[in-house]
Amino acid sequence: MAFKINVSDKGKTIKLESENENLIGKVIGESIKGSDISEDLSGYELIITGTSDISGIPGKKGLEGTSYHRKLLTFGFGMKDKRKGMRLKKTLRGEEVSTKTIQINTIVKKHGAKKFSELSNKKAE
Repeated sequence: MAFKINVSDKGKTIKLESENENLIGKVIGESIKGSDISEDLSGYELIITGTSDISGIPGKKGLEGTSYHRKLLTFGFGMKDKRKGMRLKKTLRGEEVSTKTIQINTIVKKHGAKKFSELSNKKAE
């Protein structure tokens, strides 16, 4: 299954797809090599900042495994209801990347040989 990967750096984002199985088992906050995703990103080091599964349920750092977790949330991550005192039980995914994961969000930690602006211009065309 292909992962949709968003690579972000200083407000610019490029969208890539990768079928690399090496991403399975990685967790949110872990560093990965850019060459694992695409040859264009060789030399880059990326940090996983978030995930999302097939149904759009986000992965949350601190929740173990790949399964669903039901958590009581207030305004913030996973809940945008601003009513005073509102708490709702929401479904979240664990922090580990699995075969059910569709989207992986990353940020650039270390740049490679190619400039990021060149990569984003190439993908936009």
